[in-house]
Order: sequence, then C-alpha cells, then structure tokens
Amino acid sequence: LAPWVPVVGLEIHAQISSNSKLFSGSQVQFAAPPNSLVSFFDASLPGTLPVLNRRCVEAAVMTGLALNCSINKKSLFDRKHYFYADLPAGYQITQQRVPIAVNGSLSYSLCIDNKMSQMVTKTVRIKQIQLEQDSGKSLHDDTRSQTLVDLNRAGVGLMEVVMEPDMCCGEEAAAAVRELQLILQTLGSSQAVMAEGQLRVDANVSVHHPGEHYGVRTEVKNINSVRFLAKAVDYEIQRQIEELQNGGTILNETRAFDSKLGCTVPMRDKEGKQDYRFMPEPNLPPLILYDAKSLPANMNHQQVVNIDWIHERLPDLPSVKRAKLVERYGILPEHSFTLLNEDGLTEFFENVVKQTQMKPKKVIGWILNDLLSYLKQHSLTVEESPVSSILLADLLNLLEKKEISSTAAKQVLAELWKGEGKTPLEIVKEKKLELIQDQKELERICQAVIDGQENEVIMMVLG
Repeated sequence: LAPWVPVVGLEIHAQISSNSKLFSGSQVQFAAPPNSLVSFFDASLPGTLPVLNRRCVEAAVMTGLALNCSINKKSLFDRKHYFYADLPAGYQITQQRVPIAVNGSLSYSLCIDNKMSQMVTKTVRIKQIQLEQDSGKSLHDDTRSQTLVDLNRAGVGLMEVVMEPDMCCGEEAAAAVRELQLILQTLGSSQAVMAEGQLRVDANVSVHHPGEHYGVRTEVKNINSVRFLAKAVDYEIQRQIEELQNGGTILNETRAFDSKLGCTVPMRDKEGKQDYRFMPEPNLPPLILYDAKSLPANMNHQQVVNIDWIHERLPDLPSVKRAKLVERYGILPEHSFTLLNEDGLTEFFENVVKQTQMKPKKVIGWILNDLLSYLKQHSLTVEESPVSSILLADLLNLLEKKEISSTAAKQVLAELWKGEGKTPLEIVKEKKLELIQDQKELERICQAVIDGQENEVIMMVLG
C-alpha cells in the first residue's frame, strides 16, 4: 500500500498586547478578579457601541508586514453568531469577508533527526490575519454542578493568523508556532505567553494517499503549549491512519488534546456545519488604512494608520538577528537558534562576551553546554539564573589567563550556582584551585611528594 500523507494546517489566536480592549476602554490584565474589567459594551448592554482601538490595528498591520502579507487598505468587520454563556451579545465581531492582511509566508527551521547541526528551513503560507474579539471564560464548578462566567477577557483584541495546510507533522507545526511566537514578541504586538492563554492554537489534521484528494479533517482545539501541539498533531495523524487501515472512517469533528493521557478526545461533531449567519457589522464603518502616497495632506495623523510609517519602524526579526549573531561572533547557525529560543539568552551571551577576553566561540560552549543545562535541570529561566553574566565573565577570564584549568572552572561554576555571593576568585583561593605557573614551585611540590613516599618510589624503581 502507498504510504499515508499527513496534512496539517493551523489557526492561531494571538492576544494583542494593548492596554485596553478592541472596542471598549476596559483594561486588559491577566488574572484580575473575575468580572472586574467589564465595560457596558463588553457586557453587551443595549445602546452601547463599539469604538475601534487604534493600537490593535497597528499591531495587526505590524504583524502582517513581518509575515510578508499584503495589507488591505480597506477591510471590513462582520458579526459571527453563536450562542455561548460567555458571549453576551450572541455574536463575535470579526473580519470574515475582507481581513486586514492576506497572502503572507513564514519561514521556520527545524533539525533533521534531532541533530542541531543538520537544520532545514521550510515555509508555510499565511492565508490571512484578521482582527476579532475574544470571548469571556466559562469556569465549570463540578462539585456544585454549575458554570460561572468571567467576562474580563470578553472583547480583548485578538489577531487570528490562519496558516495554509503546508505542514506534515507535529515537529513542523511546533517549529512554525515557535517562530511566530518569537516574531510576535520581537514586534511587541503580542506577549504570546501560551501559559496565560495569549497564544492558542487550533490544528486541522487529515491524512490521504499520494495523488488522492485530502482526507476528512479533524480540528484539535485550544492547544496551549508548543510541546503539546507537536504531541497532539502526531497522535492525531497516527490515530487517523490506524482508524482508516482498520476499515473505519474519520469524522469531521472537533477534538481536544488531553495532555495527561497524551491523546486527543472528541468534543463535538461538525456533521451539521454550524451556521454562523455572518452579516456585516452595522456599527463599524470599513477600516481604511493609508500609505505615504494615499495619505491626504490635511488629515490628522492621530486619526489614521500609515502602513509605510509602521514598515519603517519594524525591528530586526528573529531571522535577521540570528544572521547578525553568526556574522558578528563567528558562532554556528544552530547556536544562534538556541540563543534566540531561550528568553534573555542572547543578551546574557552578549554581556559575557563584552566582559571577557575569551573568544565568543568558546564562550558559547560554556553558555550552551554548562549554564543552559544547569538552568534546564533546575527549571529556571535565564533571568532567574543565580550565576550572572558578570560572574560567568569573571570565571572565564580566570580560565583564559590560565590561572585555573577548565576542570577547576567547572568546579567553580558548580560553587557559583549555589548563589552564596562569592566571586570566582574567592572560590578559587578558598578551594586552592589555582594553576601553579612557577616551575621551581612545581619542582618543590614534586620533590616533597617523592620524599614523603620513599618506599613507593623505591618499589617503582626496582619494579
């Protein structure tokens, strides 16, 4: 039988990093007391009207430009109807017909066979980016058999990034999302912390034989970590293949990933396609954006969004940062990935390089092999490291000046890790780890050892 071809597409909801919500002045804040950040509009009281948040529009434009999208100078808002307890209006304002950005691409890299030295770069097409409101949160209290609703999140601005089905496994999906996460964090358009629900991923998965039409797809909803995404996608691919090989059929259904069991479980079927009854949002005019050419002379700059102005202010994206690290420090490309993937590690590395005489190529070894393994062992972030960049630089300077051996340096690092406030030099002196440079001193030590072990020396000579 011909092998199965898996197909994976992603829909990613990124919470926009903004002080207030998409259409109201309510504050955005994680873990605030329930229902403490709800305006009349968020609660959908009659007579309230949406007012578009400029910051959210700029964040979406910036993200679109970073993902090589075409920015639509005219985009439209729509109502998508569905009835959930945490959606007070009974509809969500989104962009279904003409979204803010279309036809982009995202390049990402992944290792072959888990070998960092063998990396391959792939590209996934971005179908569109649309602005939309988040819903509230339903909290199920099983002991009392009741559901409580928290509307703090209702109306928070989201960017939905829709990726074409260009991926074929969990590893690819995870690498693409990790790269998107880095881009959003670099831009500041979303903090993209998955643990806080600021980046949520839906994966569409199907399998088919080569040359045949795509198979029936399932959607795995609301995956909240890159690691779980890889596991969920791979599990779902395997489940579908086994189901089809055993003569079963794949249902067009929505599933959830159970991280404890490591499998996907059915949530609801999509047999009767849900009718969202899309209609144009009557309370919002078309969203009009400008560039340098189309900007009217008498326009108040505070009231328009200028695409070219945003384009000029785009920061270096992760791919550019990596290339600069490789060029500036002569490190390997795969090392530049690790530096960028770990939050704060690039700054740590550059600070050490500035403060030490050691070559960057050697510094990177100490940071990736020693410091990072300590951090991983103790589940700490770079910011939480008890060994600061200054302390590590001091230690590497002692090693570079040949005042200690590399074995001694590892001992000193282990002591520094205890966070007792001692400097590398103090530890070296305390533990007598200095290398002896004076030849006469070495001869004296050797002679003392021989003198103290006369019988052994005689036995060796006679032996």
